[in-house]
Amino acid sequence: MKKWLKTIALALFGLALTVTLTACGSSSSSKSSSASSQLDLQKSGTLTIGLEGTFQPYSYRKDGKLTGFEVDLGKAVAKKLGLKAKFDSLIAGLDVDKYDVVINDIAETAQRKQKYLFSTPYIYSKSQLAVKKNSSINKITDIKGKKVAQTTTSNNATDAKRLGATVTPTDGFQQSIDLVNQGRVAGTINSREAFYAYFKQNPKANLKLISGGSEIKTQKIGAIVTKKHAKLQKQISKAIQELRKDGTLKKLSNKYFGGNVTDK
Repeated sequence: MKKWLKTIALALFGLALTVTLTACGSSSSSKSSSASSQLDLQKSGTLTIGLEGTFQPYSYRKDGKLTGFEVDLGKAVAKKLGLKAKFDSLIAGLDVDKYDVVINDIAETAQRKQKYLFSTPYIYSKSQLAVKKNSSINKITDIKGKKVAQTTTSNNATDAKRLGATVTPTDGFQQSIDLVNQGRVAGTINSREAFYAYFKQNPKANLKLISGGSEIKTQKIGAIVTKKHAKLQKQISKAIQELRKDGTLKKLSNKYFGGNVTDK
């Protein structure tokens, strides 16, 4: 997920600060004990999940309480496995056996797959272009020769340049949106998750979204575990598939993003 992934990528290789919250599952102790022994968990009966907790709407604090899409997803996955969910603030704990799994908007890449196992995706991150409603731009390739606002180190900037646009550097998502609203650039590329969350907070925004279509590759966002936890990966993937099938993923996405970001 291009816009915020730099923070997550760096986070995977830092040190850890611990903030915990325990959410109750609804299974029997015998089922929890069985799952723990089979999955080699950090703590019997508990799925320890690493996430940032500062990343709205994925995981953040509201009135002092940890909440967000990935928090509710973590609780739902743990419940499917017959476990309690415990959340620790992310930063590299997976590599030092601090967590069982990290659920933190991490895109599946060839480089990461060399080191970690990814679950089945719970988000399909698709790029979109935001332009003013009266813009003459009708497809993403129309940005050729035009200015777009992007953080220069992001994949979005790389995609914009590949499509022939001139990148106006910004510090982040909000500044990019501001430049579009001010008419100083033609548009900005980001993930649909970022834009859905923005429109949820700004329903009267004078912007329209244009799909990246086949011009920009969809990114798969999944939970990650170390390679020694293949059994856990399979169980988490199974739980996510069940949550997709029973509509929970879509419900959580609509709640936190204002739209469904979980479909292909």
